[in-house]
Amino acid sequence: MGNLAIIPARGGSKRIPRKNIRPFLGKPILAYSIEAALQSGLFEEVIVSTDDVEIGRIGASYGAQVPFYRSAANSDDTATTFDALSEVLEHYATQGRSFDNVCCIYPTSPFVTADLLQSGLSLLEHGSFDCVFPVLRYSFPIQRAVTLDSSARMKLCSPEHLSSRSQDLVPSYHDAGMFYWFQPEPILRKQKLWTDNTGCIEVSELAAQDIDTLADWQLAEFKYKYLQHG
Repeated sequence: MGNLAIIPARGGSKRIPRKNIRPFLGKPILAYSIEAALQSGLFEEVIVSTDDVEIGRIGASYGAQVPFYRSAANSDDTATTFDALSEVLEHYATQGRSFDNVCCIYPTSPFVTADLLQSGLSLLEHGSFDCVFPVLRYSFPIQRAVTLDSSARMKLCSPEHLSSRSQDLVPSYHDAGMFYWFQPEPILRKQKLWTDNTGCIEVSELAAQDIDTLADWQLAEFKYKYLQHG
């Protein structure tokens, strides 16, 4: 039993080649997720799920385990995070092993800290949730969102809120793209991470950054340096 950390790090990133091991302020970005997991002391094992030998080697050099390499079916562009997680849990099940809780930590999450992981686990356990993950608050009310047609003419998505005061609108949030704590049994049974019994913890906009483009990468490095040095 105990807790398991799974870092899914596929080798075939398209938008940022070799994204999961690209240097981030002096070391492979994957290293930050591994180090946070190990420093937390929360996990019986910290593993990297990958199809890539180089990623596996780098993960191991920073203290993670690579118990097996991903199947071809879970290594292409259509493979989901859930596919990778379920493959890992099935691997351990064949060995007669199971875990109380599992944390999927994304490999491009340099802002993950041991304290944040502890906060997530605490909410998972004390809130009796199936899953818990960090979220960011939208800085502008999404009730004021607009769409544009081909001639750049705007249309309000929620015209009923045109005259509403910003402070009267319900805040909205989005996945921070950092980690998911979950209980294996309900997640595997329901075949999805986001169930109707999912909790969230809010993180600061300065302390998270989804990284999909090189501009995102540069912004993440800027935020990280700011948080480290002020």
